[in-house]
Amino acid sequence: MSQTNERVANEPAVDRPPVMADTAPQLRVGGLRIPTDALRAYTLVFALVAIWVIFSYKTNNIFLEPRNISNLMRQTAVTGVLAVGMLMVIVTGQIDLSVGSVVGLTGGIAAIFLTWFGYGLVPALAAAVVAGLLIGALHGALTAYANIPAFIVTLGGMLVWRGAVKGLTQGNTIPVALQSFRDIGQQYVSKPTGWVIAVAAVASIVLLNVRRNSARRRHGLQAASAISLAVRTIIPSAVIIGFIWVLNSYSGVPVPVIILIAVAVVGAFLTEQTTFGRYLYAIGGNPDAARLSGINLRLHILAVFCIIGALAAVAGMINTARLGSATPDAGTLLELNAIAACVIGGASLVGGRGTVFGACLGALFMASLDNGMSLAGIKDYVQDITKGAILVFAVGLDMLGRRKG
Repeated sequence: MSQTNERVANEPAVDRPPVMADTAPQLRVGGLRIPTDALRAYTLVFALVAIWVIFSYKTNNIFLEPRNISNLMRQTAVTGVLAVGMLMVIVTGQIDLSVGSVVGLTGGIAAIFLTWFGYGLVPALAAAVVAGLLIGALHGALTAYANIPAFIVTLGGMLVWRGAVKGLTQGNTIPVALQSFRDIGQQYVSKPTGWVIAVAAVASIVLLNVRRNSARRRHGLQAASAISLAVRTIIPSAVIIGFIWVLNSYSGVPVPVIILIAVAVVGAFLTEQTTFGRYLYAIGGNPDAARLSGINLRLHILAVFCIIGALAAVAGMINTARLGSATPDAGTLLELNAIAACVIGGASLVGGRGTVFGACLGALFMASLDNGMSLAGIKDYVQDITKGAILVFAVGLDMLGRRKG
């Protein structure tokens, strides 16, 4: 992890231009310029298609049935929401190993407020989100201001918050009867609403790409070509439209998927279209240069830990609502799935690189492995070995690429 805990905040800014994050290396194919991050994401799409074909063959086409795709997307939603927050943390050169335990704790808090205390939906949701924010703020403060490495802070948090949820629930499963809460994880929206969401998502992708091109021109950087812009717009748009079509052929778009899309769009906007996002990449790419440019490293690190804490609470509520109950072991190993999703999606564990789109694709890839191997009857230990090997392979490719660069 990047060491950003020394000589960071509150130093006077020098008269230098802000560090620009959007200077990632690009691959030229003919007249087409493709950013390395985008190329990794598109490569992952082909890998995803390949394993879907394999699992479809192994399960006699059960894997690609609309009903299973709907279930797969609900599984993806929890990991995907976590991956968006984890990406922001990883981009700054930090790590969060506690999010699985925070998912379990915040989901348990929501269930306790609903079942034991008898509060309504809004107080339960608010309590879970506030708990996640406070946990994230604590981790961020210890990392940024107390100079404790994030690895140690969140490793300790993983144990502390798991113990906390076991203590709060007294080791028992807490069922949730309130249907409006269960709908968060189990309900579907109408099919016309699904198409409206698809149109809105595609429009957001177009807007983000146009704004990014405009920002590059304003800062004197070379704008993407028309072909490159079309590729970056058409491929994700086609993926979204295809998924909506498949989901509508079953019962409609699950509510957790809508939450994931909303989180992903907001996350993409923050990381790609705002000064805050550019500063995150600058901090992870070169913390010393970022500090000398006047960026408050400590404040930004605190902010990303607060964001991932809040998103862990959202994931915890989705998970609890989907299962209809809170359990002491909920969220176990979800932190590894979230980290793997980011790395497989093109993020670098040393910071400074990664996209929300890639992280969400990585989350879908990890959920597809879980779902497909379970349907194919592959033993649990083989599933663990496979996912671990894929994670090590992805990190190895990243490090190899950096050495060659």
